[in-house]
Formats: sequence, structure tokens, C-alpha cells
Amino acid sequence: MESGFDAAFSTGLALKEKQIQQNYRPIIGIHKWFARRPGTLFRSLMLAEFCESGTLKDNFWIAQKFRGVIGDPFMGGGTPVFEANRLGFHVVGCDINPMAHWIVRQSLSELEINTFRKEAERLVQSVQQKVDRLYQTTCLDCGKEAEVKYFMWVKTAPCPKCHGINDLFPGYLLAEAVRHPKNLLLCSGCGTLNEFSELPTRKSPAICKSCEQPVHIEGNVSKKKLDCCHCGHGFSISQFKKPPAHRMWAIEYHCEACYHTKAGRQFKAPDANDLKKFHLAKKKLASLSDSLPIPEDPIPAGDESDRLHRWGYSKYRELFNERQLLGLGFLLKGIVAISDIPVREALLTVFSDTLRYQNMLCRYDTYALKCQDIFSIHGFPVGLIQCENNLLGIEKVGSGAFVHFVEKYIRAKQYCLAPFETRQKGGKKETVPIPGETIKATLVSGQPSGFKTKQAFLINQPSQAVPLTKDSLDGVFTDPPYYDNVQYAELIDFCFVWLRQVLGEKFPGFRAPSTRSAEELTGNETEKRGLEHFTNGLSEVFTHFAQALKVGGPFVFTYHHNDPTAYLPLVVAILDAQLICTATLPAAGEMSASLHIAKTGSSILDSVFVCRKMTRNQQKNEQLELLTVQPQVECFKILKDDGLMMQQAGVRVSKGDLRCLMAGHVARLATRILQSKWDRFLPLKVKMDMATECIKKISDQVEIEFAVTEVSDFLAVSKRNEPSLVEK
Repeated sequence: MESGFDAAFSTGLALKEKQIQQNYRPIIGIHKWFARRPGTLFRSLMLAEFCESGTLKDNFWIAQKFRGVIGDPFMGGGTPVFEANRLGFHVVGCDINPMAHWIVRQSLSELEINTFRKEAERLVQSVQQKVDRLYQTTCLDCGKEAEVKYFMWVKTAPCPKCHGINDLFPGYLLAEAVRHPKNLLLCSGCGTLNEFSELPTRKSPAICKSCEQPVHIEGNVSKKKLDCCHCGHGFSISQFKKPPAHRMWAIEYHCEACYHTKAGRQFKAPDANDLKKFHLAKKKLASLSDSLPIPEDPIPAGDESDRLHRWGYSKYRELFNERQLLGLGFLLKGIVAISDIPVREALLTVFSDTLRYQNMLCRYDTYALKCQDIFSIHGFPVGLIQCENNLLGIEKVGSGAFVHFVEKYIRAKQYCLAPFETRQKGGKKETVPIPGETIKATLVSGQPSGFKTKQAFLINQPSQAVPLTKDSLDGVFTDPPYYDNVQYAELIDFCFVWLRQVLGEKFPGFRAPSTRSAEELTGNETEKRGLEHFTNGLSEVFTHFAQALKVGGPFVFTYHHNDPTAYLPLVVAILDAQLICTATLPAAGEMSASLHIAKTGSSILDSVFVCRKMTRNQQKNEQLELLTVQPQVECFKILKDDGLMMQQAGVRVSKGDLRCLMAGHVARLATRILQSKWDRFLPLKVKMDMATECIKKISDQVEIEFAVTEVSDFLAVSKRNEPSLVEK
């Protein structure tokens, strides 16, 4: 792998995949998981390791039928597990989070697609009879009933002085003049929606067509402060004692009769009938809530969930409005009544994933004109403007509704039966079938054996507790937590509390009130899980899986963090596991436009750590080679080569990217330098201090910021000279 992995080729594929990942790897449509790495990356890594001949560029498009067992101790959403299974391997996958276990289980389980589709259609028809009127509005053009795509809501707050109710608008723009013919803005005076060719500002306002008052993009709230619209008193909205109230202020709808006769989208201000329907939903929920499976679970304290507490939310149900709770309750109750177990479990998974777009934390994208996923930034974004999606959805219109997730699930299962790759040819995408490969497995309750069928041993418990025998794994490929980058359990509890009501009896992992665990390997201030906890846990997991790895076998993982100290645990874990880090390879892991990293200066590149289990003689030979290494020279040269490869692959290499790659190389060198004097039985604090000192010493030697600047300048010159090089 160290020599056979083509980083530029793999990164080129990964960049395309991350743009619209579910088109390249439809299997991720089974259910949301966080920070998934590209499937093309792990396919490339495994092919580079296990193909005995040919280049990665050739082998990538050819079906493989490898034999052996691949382990993944941090399977999360399952990417390495899926890619290994697809290539013919048995898999052993572990995750402490029951939702991660459930998602991978559902992904690998077989499903009769036609039965699933028919049952989903029956379910939608049944629920539609109960809620359909609640998602209809009157078309402004023809006066007939039309389907609502999205309801727009704004938070409100009372003035502490006069107690008058104030809307909390950060801005009055609803639709930009990109996918809509003109800019669409709300008049704060009368509530009319106005269209303007130019974007009006407070300094250069437009005039409302109804009340002739000024209209501008700036809202009445700035930095969580506003002046009361009734008495002029200035006040702050930084803290709420109870969930904030909302007011409906706009609707986007779809009138089948009129839609094709108009340019752009169809918007309106809500009328009395629209408000009446919402109150009808509230009344109906009040009379039926005891009979509907709606969670009453409290929101526990946490690094991420405390953001919800600051806004006054104390229960998960408070993150939904009454119409959403009513519809979701009907939907879940209908799914539970389905007798076909695989279909029922598949629809429960669809339901859980749909929740991401069916809550009052969703926002409306004024550019793309669509509802945004609650987890678009890997957190709980509590904005002032909310977007309520149509629950069941309109066929082939909009996104984020239940019918759309049903179709995604079907596409995912069809992909599992006939996986494909996608490449660029003549400036266009070309789908390349890979006949002979599938993504499915027989689920087993112990270590896989035999090769009649591909098997998957999936475990929902701490990875260091999984029963593994010596020399049972041909490779370990994983994507571990990146310290405190993502609070997986706090986020996925949002879905878990709904499923635990109906899955707890059969699945032990769903009996707990939360997916959170003291043993979760993420940094978390609330739970007092710091770097020591992360280091110790990572070391235990690496050691456990390394003991099961065959001699010479690869132990490969991706890592990505902006803080150099977050690489310290890797050094300790690799050395404790008695692995030799033979390479750190550059790879694309994110997309620069991803909402959770856009404009943050974060790197989109990962370091892929390639480690191996070696004999004592091999370890001694590695130590002899190390005697000739000059850290400053080696790191600078490798960073320069990495930067060039990534640039050739299409990455706009930033200084943040280079820092992340350099941190990976420094960590690799630290493991090699410390190897001969490492004693894994020393106290954890001593080992961490040793690793810290070594990392600092190497960092000082290589002069990271100087090296990053030098390589960045070199790449800029190289980029400018590329056209002339091509001409030559």
C-alpha cells in the first residue's frame, strides 16, 4: 500500500464523491451519520494493499473477490465495512453507539425491495388521510388547493418592559434572485412578500407594494439584540427560560396546475385558513397525544446539547411543533403495526432519518430554496428563522419529506445489489457498473468463518471488549473519532429517542435512555472526558485489534484535526499497540463547501496512517533505517510532494491543509523515534508526556509554520506555471 496507493488518483475520485456523496455511494442514503469519509478512499486503500498485480487506476474499476477478514473498531456509518464487504471480505465491525450499529446492520441486511415499496405506499396513503389537509393552502393564482412545500416560521420574544411581542428577524430575505426571478423580501410593517430586482438595504431601501413602508434585507435583530417594535426599549435575547414561541410568516407551495406557467417558485404570506389549519393540528394533537408514540425524553446536559438548553428547550419533543408531532406520531404508529419484520425495520430507519428535516431547528436556504438538514453543521443550529417541511412530501418535488427518504432507501438497496463507480469522461459523468460485487452479508454472532457467504460480525459495545482471536484479522481499516470534532452521541440521540420506544424490547442497545456512554471516545467537557480519556481508550482499542491482526497485516486509519495536540493520542496508541507506522498518506476527507467547515479555515485533507504489525527483527530493521532520517529534510520534502499530488488532483491546497498533513508526518516520526524506548506499561501520564515532548521537539526542528509557508508559496508558483508546462 505504501507504494501502490495513488494519492492523486484516489483524491480526484474522493473530491467528486464528496460533492454529492449519495450519488457516488447511494448506500449512505440508508441513514445519516457524521463526517463520513469517502468510500472511494477506502476502496483505493484496500485495493492498493491486497491486489497482487496491476495499478490502482486499473484495478479500481474491476470486481474483486478477496478472502479474509477486515476489522473496523470504529465503524460509525460503516464506510470501511461496506467497502471491505463489497470486495469479498468478511467484516468485524464495532461501535459503542447503538444507532451506528443499527445503521450498519440495516445497510448490510437484505430487503425485498418491491414489498418494501408497496408497504411504504400503503403507509403514506394511510397517514395522508389523517394529515393531508394540514399541508394544503390556497393557490394565489388559480384559487385552488395546492400542496405546501415549506412553512416559514420566525421566533418571537416579549419585550421585558411593555411585554409586547416582537418578531426576531436576522434578515427579511426569503429568496435570492438566483433560482427565483427576483429577490423576495418580507415587509416588516405589513407582512407582504415583495419582489425586487435589486437587493434593498437599510441605506437604500425599496418600497412595499402594499403599505408603502421601507423594505430592506437587514432584520430587526443584530448580535442577539433588538429594539422593541412597540415601545422602543432595547433588550437582549441571549437566554430563554422556556422554548421560544414562533409565528408563521411565509409559505412556499406547489400548485400543479399553475407551477409550469410561472417563472420561479410559488410563495405567499399565510392567510387565515393556513393559521386555522395549524390550530386544528394543535387541537388534534392534544386529544390524541396519549395514543401516539411521541418521546417525552429530557435533553441531557452536554457540550452540544447545552446549546438547546440556552434556548429554553428541555425535552426533545419541544424541538418539533404540534403539526410535526401529530404527523410523526401517526407515521411511527403506522410503521409499528407492519407485520413484515425486515420491512418494518427498514421503514423505522427511514422514519428516523426523516426526522432530520422534520423539526423546528431546520432552516431555509435562501439561495438553493430548500430546507436544510438539522445536522448540516454537525451540531444543533438554533436559528431565528425555521423551516417546517411537508411531512409526507410531494412526489418529485422538494426534498426532505418521508417519500423522498423512502426513495433514497430504495436506491441504496438497489446499489447494494449492483454497486457501481462514477468517473468523468469527456467532461461528463459516466456510471461504471462493477458486475460481481455486492454489499450484503449474513449477520453472525461470532467471528466469521468459512467462505460460502460473506459474513458480518457487528457488535454494539466498546471495541476493546470484543472477543477476537489472535491472527484472525487480515487487516484493520477504520475512521476513528477525531477527538472532540463531533459529539456523535449527543447529536444522534435526537433520532434515538424516537426509535427506542419501539426497538427497546428486541434490541438491548435501545433500552438505555440515551446513546451516550462514559466510554465513548470523544473529548467532552461536560462529561469531563479529556485528552487522557481519549488517549487511554484509543490505546486500548488499537492494542486489542492489533493483537488480532496477522503479522505484516495493515492497520490503517484516517485522521484530521486542526489542533496538533490532538495527534498526541495517536502516537501513544500506535506505540502501545506495538505497531510500526510506515507511512502517512494524503487524502481528501471533506469538501470545502461543507457547511460545518465552510469559511472556518479548516483542512479538507486527512492523513491516512498506515501501520503494520511486525516481527521483532522487522522492527529492528525499521529502527536502523530511522538512524539516517533528518526530520526537517524529510518532512519538508514529503509535505512538498503531498501538496503537489493534492494540487494535481484538483485540491486548492490551503495552509490549513498543509498544517494537517504536517501534523500527521510529525506524529509518524514521533512513533518511530520513541519506538525503541517505549514501555507500554508505564503510567499513561508519563507516556503522554514523552509523546508531547517528542512531538514538540520534531515540530521545532521542522519549523512547521515556516515549512507550511514555503510549501504554500511553492504550490502557488507551480499552479501559475501549470499552463506553460502543459504547453511544453
